[in-house]
Amino acid sequence: MDSRTEPAEREPDITVREPDATAVRKPDTSARPPLVRELLLVAGLFLVYKFGRQLANGHTGEAFHNAHRVWDAERTLHLPGEGAVQNALMSSDTLIHVANTYYAAVHFPATLLFLVWLYLRRPRHYVWTRRVLAALTAAALLLHLGFPLAPPRLLDAAHLVDTAQVYGPSVYASEPATDTMANQFAAMPSLHFGWALMLAVGMIVATSSRWRWLWLLHPLVTLLVVVGTANHYWLDAIVASALLGVALAVIRLPQPGRSLVVRRSSAAPELVTSGAGR
Repeated sequence: MDSRTEPAEREPDITVREPDATAVRKPDTSARPPLVRELLLVAGLFLVYKFGRQLANGHTGEAFHNAHRVWDAERTLHLPGEGAVQNALMSSDTLIHVANTYYAAVHFPATLLFLVWLYLRRPRHYVWTRRVLAALTAAALLLHLGFPLAPPRLLDAAHLVDTAQVYGPSVYASEPATDTMANQFAAMPSLHFGWALMLAVGMIVATSSRWRWLWLLHPLVTLLVVVGTANHYWLDAIVASALLGVALAVIRLPQPGRSLVVRRSSAAPELVTSGAGR
């Protein structure tokens, strides 16, 4: 998307008053948190989440029992079968390989680039987004611990193909019990979808380009990918959406600070408050 779009709700700025009375408006970086602190915070949250997911490993029987319950609930609710999406993707070897690659390679890099862009260009929106993502991820971790769930690719009743193992690439071990890198019984909710949806929401809120609504294509494609590759149920995405909705309702975008006028002279700089940020 066009990174030159203006924010929908303008970030606070400062006006630099040169000695010749020329006013130059520049972005106010006061809302931007210290970089080292943010790196440590994000890394710490990631490690806590990964460790927490590992704690949920080993509940194989409960995970498959819950999978049958979710599968039956979807049929009771008359949700569309996940197999219809998978059949469409498997109509082409190239298409299913692209879907597997999207699942394996887009999730973390896209979220990281999103946060970096906000940090550099929209610091106030960055703080809000980081808080929302942290709340969503914490809620997801609690669900992973309390409701272990085998994905549909491991559920015999679903009659779905583990497309990553058959067509590649795969980020999971072929046997969940031997997978020391990931917890394959943490399908509910789908953070692939939840993070993708927050990326779209964040970019729509932080920019005002008429094309910004196209960011919704990212969670849409992600939804089709996670369902079509049999890594998630429809309900996994629905629950992720509900949790994100609660987080967005509770965590509000920080209000802009008061804009500043900075007068440059041969003496020490003078800061003058000029009123509420525009």
